[in-house]
Amino acid sequence: MRVFLRCVLALALCVAPTGVMADRLKDMASVAGVRSNPLVGYGLVVGLSGTGDGNSRLTLQSMQSLISRLGLETDTTDLNAKNAAAVMVTAELSPFMKPGQQMDVTVSTAGQAKSLKGGTLLMTPLMGADGEVYAIAQGNLVVGGLGVEGGDGSSLTVNIPTVGRVPGGGMVERTVPTAFLDSEFMILNLHRPDFSTAAAVAEAVNEIFGPEVAVPLDGTSVRVRAPSNPAQRVSFMGLLESIEVDPAPPPAQVIVNARTGTIVIGGNVRVTPAAVTHGSLTVRVNEDFNVDQGATVVAGNDGVVVAPDDPVVTPDTQVTAFEEPAKAFVFDPGVSLSSLVDAINAVGATPSDLVAILEALHQTGALRAELIVI
Repeated sequence: MRVFLRCVLALALCVAPTGVMADRLKDMASVAGVRSNPLVGYGLVVGLSGTGDGNSRLTLQSMQSLISRLGLETDTTDLNAKNAAAVMVTAELSPFMKPGQQMDVTVSTAGQAKSLKGGTLLMTPLMGADGEVYAIAQGNLVVGGLGVEGGDGSSLTVNIPTVGRVPGGGMVERTVPTAFLDSEFMILNLHRPDFSTAAAVAEAVNEIFGPEVAVPLDGTSVRVRAPSNPAQRVSFMGLLESIEVDPAPPPAQVIVNARTGTIVIGGNVRVTPAAVTHGSLTVRVNEDFNVDQGATVVAGNDGVVVAPDDPVVTPDTQVTAFEEPAKAFVFDPGVSLSSLVDAINAVGATPSDLVAILEALHQTGALRAELIVI
């Protein structure tokens, strides 16, 4: 069987496509059941320099519970959490990790702590979605943020001082069960579902390993028959991931981000014959005021006296309207993406104008693409 695998490997190196547009199968798909698992836990960070939770009841109760488990009796009134913080601890348990292996953990404040800089995470059990403990976390925190507060209430915060990491602070205690060595078949799930790509993957696998080894199940999954000997599955999987496949062209789509004005037009977008007129009307309003010096005329024995008075303010509003000449352009049959962009840029369209033009083309059916607004 070893000789057979060597022959298959040599055959794969010779037959595998080498086109620049081809992608490795490991970049296009993942194996069903081979994934990471999120872990979460609640713990305490101690050793802070006065930036902890203070008199938070949650932190005080946690400290009391921890001290009682160590064989001491105390009350929350005897504790102060200014140097401690209640935190949530998260981690990702990679597939096939075994007991005793280490992983990084992320620590985030859950209370009123201002900073975790200089703190130490106490032993914290990390649980999975099933409530079982899969790892234990403990260690000194690395915090990239900085927070400073003055006596007058002024403060300065750089980055995020309330989140830190413990490199290698998680110790795996339990392995996640997997059917990788027991299942008769391996299921490859494409990252981007496509029927044509699924068929191309199955064809590329069968070209190397023989007919009916891979069968496409739907637009996402491809079933591959695995070696019966579990010792050969790792080599088989390594060879399988190295196969290069030409993915099918993506569907014609136009993506519009209404919040940022970003527009992405796919390379397969086409436009049928259509005429587009683009113009804009500008209305400008200028507010001004005319100020005249007021005067009071008083007639007396000495004659007429003119005395200055409060100024008189008279509003002066001017409204002008200007409409730019409409610019029209015509799309010929089968216009490509480059021609579409050049024609719209030629009239000086803004992002909002471009969205309006694309929506109008889509409504008339001239835009041969799916318009997606995110």
